[in-house]
Amino acid sequence: MGFKCGIVGLPNVGKSTLFNALTQTASAEAANYPFCTIEPNVGEVPVPDPRLEKISAIVKPQATLPTRLTFVDIAGLVKGASKGEGLGNQFLAHIREVDAIAYVLRCFDDADVTHVEGRIDPLSDAETVETELMLADMESLEKRIEPLEKKLRGQDKEAKKTLELVHSSLELLREGKPARVALVAKDDRRAFRALNLLTSKRVLYVCNVDEASAASGNAYSRQVEAKVAQAAKVLSGSDPRPAEVVVISAKIEAELAQLPEEERREYLSELGLAEPGLDRLIRAGYDLLELITYFTAGEKQVRAWTVRQNTKAPRAAAVIHTDFEKGFIRAETIAYDDFVKLGGEQGAKEAGKMRLEGKEYIVRDGDLLHFRFAT
Repeated sequence: MGFKCGIVGLPNVGKSTLFNALTQTASAEAANYPFCTIEPNVGEVPVPDPRLEKISAIVKPQATLPTRLTFVDIAGLVKGASKGEGLGNQFLAHIREVDAIAYVLRCFDDADVTHVEGRIDPLSDAETVETELMLADMESLEKRIEPLEKKLRGQDKEAKKTLELVHSSLELLREGKPARVALVAKDDRRAFRALNLLTSKRVLYVCNVDEASAASGNAYSRQVEAKVAQAAKVLSGSDPRPAEVVVISAKIEAELAQLPEEERREYLSELGLAEPGLDRLIRAGYDLLELITYFTAGEKQVRAWTVRQNTKAPRAAAVIHTDFEKGFIRAETIAYDDFVKLGGEQGAKEAGKMRLEGKEYIVRDGDLLHFRFAT
């Protein structure tokens, strides 16, 4: 089960620099001109989780494997992208393939790095990106109306519901609101997701600041934080998880990515940072997608696995192997806190903290699971 977070923004905001730091590679070319990234670059990154190391310290396995999140670096958008400007249609298609979107916003001054609009205005940049995505959604929905109306004349009940969702989404978009704020009935959510609207995806605002502002942000990033906070109040009741904001210096992260672990810690300390900004970015993306982690622990390996919140045990087992779901019998379950406090599996068993859970069990974040299944 893979989860993708797309990185988008205008040209020269630091997207590719950030992506390079995320993946610790130079696979995405960072250059001082638009459209340097023609094909989307994809990189898997480990999700930092101190619980994994604590479990490994107890089990002492041969290998420790973190869970991972995929980031996709998508070329810079400009005004008119929804109409094909700057190879926009190609890039918009790439955005449709991700689960959430990180808007990288330029929040730093640098006369040596040009800005496509000739000014530094992160709120305007965010609006430009959002507008292009909304225009693309409107075009996509408008094209669906005629085929759906034909199906409706043939008494297609499913077409009726889809057409209603198309019209309600169009009305929202024409008011200048993204599809993710739509109030969709529980029974209609699957059909709404099937529309695959760009603006229905959750958003993470990444404020790329100068080095001096990495620890506390600056006037630009505070504008973004205020805007997001204001939007959260207005839209409460629509999306229960409003957009998040992460302040990060792509330049610092790129430098950190090239340093040995010990030197990284010293560099972070000098900058007054408790951890790399990338760690916060990865966790924010993980939270944005409503993901949780469960663990498996044995002599060969301790491993973290990713599932969505409210996933039942058989479906969680399928992440390891589809046969685990098909033949699922039960899950031997230990809460993370009990596992650590009682010194591992044996201690948890002796204290009566291992539970046997069935097919309806909803996996909790931090669970240590051992699946029993029939072959």
